[in-house]
Amino acid sequence: MTTNARRAPGAHYYDDPDFNYARWWRGRTYEHRAEVLAIRRLLAGRRFGRAVDVGGGYGRLSVVLANYADCVTLVDPSRQQLGLSEGFLARHPAIDRRQMAATDLDFPTASVDLVTMIRVMHHLPDPAPAFAEVARILRPGGLAIIEAANSRHAVNRVRYLRRGEQIPVSAVDLRSHEARRRGAVPYMNHNPATVITQIRAAGLRVRRMLSVSNLRHPGIKDVLPERVMLAMERAAQRPLAGIHFGPSMFFLAEK
Repeated sequence: MTTNARRAPGAHYYDDPDFNYARWWRGRTYEHRAEVLAIRRLLAGRRFGRAVDVGGGYGRLSVVLANYADCVTLVDPSRQQLGLSEGFLARHPAIDRRQMAATDLDFPTASVDLVTMIRVMHHLPDPAPAFAEVARILRPGGLAIIEAANSRHAVNRVRYLRRGEQIPVSAVDLRSHEARRRGAVPYMNHNPATVITQIRAAGLRVRRMLSVSNLRHPGIKDVLPERVMLAMERAAQRPLAGIHFGPSMFFLAEK
């Protein structure tokens, strides 16, 4: 494992010894499998030389990328996350691990075929610098899968409608005033239309979108078996993308 000294916003949160991100995922198998389903759908039939999983934590999705790329590098700003990845990736010794921030990727320009950035944007009030780095390291014709927590998801639209308000075009900070005052890690929702504009501004072209984790609601999870939820998720990801329905939007972009 190699280290780049710069740290991303929120890295200290994932280095907190009282917080274990791998344990956080316990009981969230539907959400995990919905994301894996989206990745497989976007990468089906493709093969890549070098892939980079930006902000990949302990390697939860790096192992999926290993099915599509000859070489996978997991990068994350958190030393604790990378420590957790050592055990999680023990059966995947070919996956490299490096400590670096999404806004300072220590890869040569135009050296990577595939970049994923999943569950990272919710910590980025302004994702433009990270998008610029993704675009820089991608080869011409290279692909990026970028996920954003969606401020326009169906439940949120109802909430704003009841208040007689418009959903903001800019990123929405979900932290309380007290949490912001304390300097807590940013937790942002992003408007998909704005994300598309930002991706294009970085020099990438959005080719496809998927609406992901469409049934992520405690009431639904308490009633429906997971196999039923995943069958519905599989059917819904493509048709619901156009209306930005789900809480998570996946964008497939090309350099």
